[in-house]
Parts: sequence; structure tokens; C-alpha cells
Amino acid sequence: MPLDARRTFRAPKVPEPDAWFWTLKLLSTALGEATSDYFVHRFNPELVVLVGLGALVAALWLQLSAPRYLITTYWLAVTMVAVFGTMAADVLHVALHVPYPVTSVGFAASLVVVFVTWHRVEGTLSIHSITTTRRELFYWAAVLATFALGTALGDFTAYTLSMGYLASIALFAVLIALPGLGALGGLDAVAMFWSAYVLTRPLGASVADYLGFPSSVGGRGWGHGTVALAFALAIALGIARLLAEHRRRGRLTRAARAGTSPRLD
Repeated sequence: MPLDARRTFRAPKVPEPDAWFWTLKLLSTALGEATSDYFVHRFNPELVVLVGLGALVAALWLQLSAPRYLITTYWLAVTMVAVFGTMAADVLHVALHVPYPVTSVGFAASLVVVFVTWHRVEGTLSIHSITTTRRELFYWAAVLATFALGTALGDFTAYTLSMGYLASIALFAVLIALPGLGALGGLDAVAMFWSAYVLTRPLGASVADYLGFPSSVGGRGWGHGTVALAFALAIALGIARLLAEHRRRGRLTRAARAGTSPRLD
């Protein structure tokens, strides 16, 4: 069934940026980095990217076809964007030997193009306005660009600037706090949201690299496969927690409408 860009929804198709949102976002970035490193360095990079693209298209189709925001569907799409966005950035460097400064500038330019086009067409970049399929398409284009840009930035600081993983983690941990402070200080909340969203990528990726790479290059040596599985489990537990909370709220709402006391067990 073809997608209708004019399709509208009663509520945004994306979650509120609360603590659980940012936690799962960081976990997904780390998972994407570890998964990409595991597959790209063990198998044919071009083939890996094609498989990742297929999985991404399937996940996005499920998300775009959904009638409303669905927890599992949404976070599956985010996770696949994380994996494929990382693979795309890694393959440009590993297989095509494009320098990290070049990929960083290129992905930054593509993100600017997405934001400018989105704003000109829709008049806003707020996630609270994601109530049509067209706006959701712009949203996912921006998300994909942020993952690719964040991957390139993280690798740029760790390798090109020779900062290493721990210094990169410290740098991006400080930088990601600035948008939050800016929002509290009255700066544009939408701009602050997207600034933080971009920075979650290099922060999560630097953590995954630090844990996965061997000590000879400044890592902990846990292995990319082990790190990927650990973050996948953490994401699964987080989604299970969100689903349990969603069911609890549903019971409370139904009980309130019926005028009865809900069972919370």
C-alpha cells in the first residue's frame, strides 16, 4: 500500500523527549556503533550496508504505516537508523577511504539541507508537529542525517584529532549538557533539542568504541559483538519498561472512565 504524505494523526507519531527517550536514544547510538564495527570489519562492507539498508527500509515501513505512535515499532526504527547510519559513515571511510573531516562536513551539509527544506515546507521543526506522514518523512530524514553526522564527528575527534575514546566521551558529555542549559536559559527549545539529538550520537559511539576496542588502542577490549549484545539487551529492557508503564496508564484511564479502582499488579 503506497504511503499518503497527506495522512494525518491525532497525536504526534514520536515520543516526548523525557528521560526514557534520551536514555534509549543514547543506548541505540552505542548499539549502532558496536553493531556496525562488528559486521563491517568482518564481512564485505558493501554487502553489509546493503543488508543494513534492507533492514532499515523494512523498519521504517512499519513505522510509517503505523496508525499512531507505537513504542516497539518506533524504537525498532530508531535502532535500525542507528545501525545503518553508522554503517554508511563507516563504509565511506573504511571502503572508500574518505577522510573523516570530509564526511563530517558532508553529513553536516546534508542535515542542513533537510532542516531548511523541512522548515520551508512545514514552517516548524518541532517534534510535537509530527502529525502527518510528510512531516514524519522529514523527521526520519533528519534522524538518519544526525546519526551519520554524529558517527563522523565521533571518529573525527577520536582518530583525526587523536583524542582517543575517553577524551571524546568527556568532550561530548560536556557538549550535550549545553543544549539543556540553553533551553533552561530561554533559548529556542527546538534548536536545543536537535543540537542535543546530534550530540547523543558521538557520545554513545565513543562509549561503545571505548568498551569494544582492545586496550592496545585505548579501549577496554570487551569486543564489538559483546558490547552490541549488551546494549541490545539494555534497549530491550528499556522498551519492556515503557510497555509496562503504557499498560498501567491504560488501566488507570479505563478505571477512571468506569469509576472503579484499577488493579496495578
